[in-house]
This record gives sequence, C-alpha cells and structure tokens, in this order.
Amino acid sequence: MVNFQTSIRKKIIFGYVVVLIMIVGFSLFAFIEMEYMERKILFGEVINEFFDVTLEMRRFEKNYFLYGLEDDFNENIRYINKALEIFNGNTGAFGDASYSTEAAQITEKLLKYQRMITEYRQATRESALTDARMENKRNQIRAVGKDITGSAEKISQKEREILRKVLSNSRRILIISILTLTILGLLVGQVLSKIVVRPLKQIQDSLRLISEGGFEQIVINSKDMEAVSLANAFNNMLHEMELRRRYLIQSEKLASLGTLLSGVAHELNNPLSNISSSCQILIEEIEEGGIEYKRELLSSIDSQTNRARNIVRSLLDFAKDRLFEKDIINLDVLLQETIRFIRGQQPSNIKINLDIPEDTTIYADKQRIQQVFLNLIKNGVDAIEAEGEISITARTIMHPDKCMKGIEHCFTLQGRCSAMPSAVDVMVKDTGSGMNGEILKSIFDPFFTTKEVGKGSGLGLFIVNEIIEEHGGCIAVSSEPGKGTSFLIRLPGGHQSS
Repeated sequence: MVNFQTSIRKKIIFGYVVVLIMIVGFSLFAFIEMEYMERKILFGEVINEFFDVTLEMRRFEKNYFLYGLEDDFNENIRYINKALEIFNGNTGAFGDASYSTEAAQITEKLLKYQRMITEYRQATRESALTDARMENKRNQIRAVGKDITGSAEKISQKEREILRKVLSNSRRILIISILTLTILGLLVGQVLSKIVVRPLKQIQDSLRLISEGGFEQIVINSKDMEAVSLANAFNNMLHEMELRRRYLIQSEKLASLGTLLSGVAHELNNPLSNISSSCQILIEEIEEGGIEYKRELLSSIDSQTNRARNIVRSLLDFAKDRLFEKDIINLDVLLQETIRFIRGQQPSNIKINLDIPEDTTIYADKQRIQQVFLNLIKNGVDAIEAEGEISITARTIMHPDKCMKGIEHCFTLQGRCSAMPSAVDVMVKDTGSGMNGEILKSIFDPFFTTKEVGKGSGLGLFIVNEIIEEHGGCIAVSSEPGKGTSFLIRLPGGHQSS
C-alpha cells in the first residue's frame, strides 16, 4: 500500500480552492441572473416603446378620421411602420411562450391595419363610398387598431409580471446563495481549523508539559508533513537539551567531587593517624604488653580501617556514573555523611546544625540528592561573610494537599507536590547576606551567579532545581537582604503506599 503523506499546506490550498470554486460558482450564477434580468429590462423598454408607438398610431388614426388631414394619415402610417420595425427587430423576444398568443398575429394585424387605413384614404379621395359604408369602414379600422393596442398592453403587463417574478426569485436565490456560501465557508473553516489547529494544540500541550519540567517526546496524532516535521524538530531539540542537561549535571558533579575530595582528605586523616599510631605502638611493644592490650590496638586499627573504607566507599558512590535509581534513604544519615564530606572546607566560624528526626526517610536517588544538599550547604557557607550558622530541619507530611505553604517564589506547579502519598519538607536556612527580589527571580536560571568571575559557574542552583524536578519534587526560596536565605525542598517521602 502506498503511504500517502498529507500536508497542512495542501489542505489549506484545497480549502481555498473549495471556497474559490464556491465563490466563482456563485459569481457565475449571479452573472447569469444579472444578464437575464438585464435582457428582461431591455425587452421591457422595447415593449413599452412598442405600446407607446401603438398608442401614437391610434391617436393619429383618430385625428385623421376627425379632420381628414393628410399629415395625420402620414403620421399614422409612420407609426405603423415603426411598430412593425420594433416587432420584427425583436421577433425572438416577442416569441416567448409567455405571450406567444398575443404576439403571433401582431405583424399580420399591423399589415391589415395599414392596408385598411390606406384603402380608407383612397376611398375618401375618390368619394367611392357612402357615408354609411365609410363609417362602417372606420369602425372596422378602429376595431383592428384597438385589437393591436390591446395585444401590446397585454404583452406589456405580462412582461412586468415576469420581471417582478424574476426580481423576487433573484432576491430569494441571492439570500439562499449567501446563506449557503456562508455556511459552507464556516464548515470549510471549521474543518481546516481542526486539521491545522489540532496538531498544533497537541504540540502546545506537550510544550506546556516540557515547561513544567518534563522531557517526554512529543507525540501528535497527525500525518501532516509540517506537523510531523515540527514534532521531529522539537523532539531533536529535547534530545539535545537532555544531553546537555546531563552534561551540566555531570560537570557540576565533578565540581562537587572536588569539594568532597577536600573533605575526604580531612576525614581520612583522623582514622589514618589512629591506624598509624596503633601500628607504631604494636611495632615498639610487640615483645611486651599483655595480649588484651594488643587485641585492643588491633581492634582500633580494624575499626579505623572500616571507618576509612566507609569514607572512600561514600566517595566512590558519589563519583560513580550510574543510571537514575530511587530508593528509600534515611535523611539524617545522608545529611550527616554530606556534612562530613565538606567539613574540610567548613570555616570554624560557621556552624551547621541538623534537626532531622531519626526515622525520616525520602524516596530518592542517593547520589543526585546528596549533590543537592552539598550545593545548598556550600552556597550557604559562601553567603556567610563573618560568623553564622546553617540550620537544616525536616518534617514528614502524609497526603500533602498544598505546595510550599508560606514560601514565595515557588517554581513548580502545585499539582506535582500534592500528588505524593507522603512528602518530606526539608528547610535549609542560612544567616548570610540574603538576596533582593530581582536576584531571587533568577537564581535558578542556568549560568546566573552573583559571585566574582572565576568563583562560580552559575550552574549550582540550576542543577539543584533540575535534580529536584527529576524526583518529582518542588523547591522554593525566600530571602531578604541582611536576613539570610531559606530554601524549602519538598521530596517524595519514604512512605510510598497511599
């Protein structure tokens, strides 16, 4: 089977052609009607002229019978000839079936009338007839003339009736044609609107989902070449955006990894020092001391080795490039581990306070969500110029019904937050310099930073927002200059059954 690919352009052209055909057809019909009406009007003028001529013919007949003047006779003959000329010049029109009975014998009657009045003139000149016979002759001429005038009047009346009907029919047909053309135009417009607008509406709905943070491929129910091409272009763009987003996340993760390495170096220093000290004691006192003391030193070495191994394992887990995979995570343990990583870069004048219930769990990807808290805590540290503190609190909400209550500048829709069976609200609050409203509106934009050149990429909070949206969560921020900044994050809770 041949796969015929349609085109919006072809459908629009087809619609225009249909409308054009209707307009041309209506115009042609209207033109024909106007031509017919014009002919009828022109013929009506001919009939009126013919009727007027017959009246003039009868007037000069009357004058001739009264006064016997030769001029009246000549005028009568002239109008008879003019009537014959008019009739013979329009035989086709006079032959219309509507008045064919009256028109059939017009020429014959005119010629008879002409012959009779000519004979009457000749007889009056020769005085060949008695008065009684002359009067009889005049009566006969009058009867024929009256018959001609009556036929002309009937034709004129019928033509007026026909013209009246034509005008009435034309008016009715014009109204019906306009209504039909309007209805057909609306139908064609509706069909074209559905054909053209429906795929565009589907693309618009898909783009609205994308603007809300989703990266689903655009699927449209259309075979039109333009719509398919537009959808493919958007899908290619989404693919590129997803690749670049992953690249940005990866680059930011590498930056965070540098921070972790500094913390790991600091954290590893303590267990390695303990291991080294215990080994030195054992080496020096291998021949001395009781077995219990040696067992205690070896136990310390084993404990500190496990501690160092756990630190390195946490670092490897963070650095490992793996697929997005959510699991139930204890939030308190996660945050303590994150703080331990950055302790090496934590100034002594800044305190980090945790107030997390021990049983608080979230449903998240550990690596990515750890990067979120790492970026937020590091931003808080950078925002505090002298002494200050960063406090992190959390609470579990079962069946949340509202999004980010009490916090301005929520960047995601309420539906996403209220759709969770359970949620955990995490507040990260610092006592730093704060931000004004203009800066606050742009902090989640990529490459936006208030730090000096070379001291910030402007991707940290953008990546934070991306990761939280990837989890189906929300992030909101509130800040005032000189009063610090508060980030509120809502994440899916560890209780997943509704």
